Amino acid sequence: MRALGRHVLAEVYGCSFEALNDIDKVREIMVNAALVAGAEIREVCFHKFSPQGVSGVVVISESHLAIHTWPELGYAAVDVFTCGEKVNPWEACKYLSEKFQAAQVHATEIQRGVIETLQAAAV
Repeated sequence: MRALGRHVLAEVYGCSFEALNDIDKVREIMVNAALVAGAEIREVCFHKFSPQGVSGVVVISESHLAIHTWPELGYAAVDVFTCGEKVNPWEACKYLSEKFQAAQVHATEIQRGVIETLQAAAV
């Protein structure tokens, strides 16, 4: 089954409050995760919430990496969506999980734009 893209949804648990609440650290980790996966970065946008939390996106030529953090819970919701064969979304997830020093990660991959389904729908 061929697909246009791979979308990894990751639940990242047991991270430190400090790491998840530091916008510069979160941005650095997410940008480097994209690079480690082999992506070409186009734009980066992050926002720090009050009293805590960071949300952001790294737009890549191959799609995007996004994160939303709940530092008070040691939790981050991450998605890595890549198109094409060049970029491996699992490499990005592995990198960011290590850098956030996650105690636990639950991740799943969804195939996006399954070619056979698209072709059948076009008929």
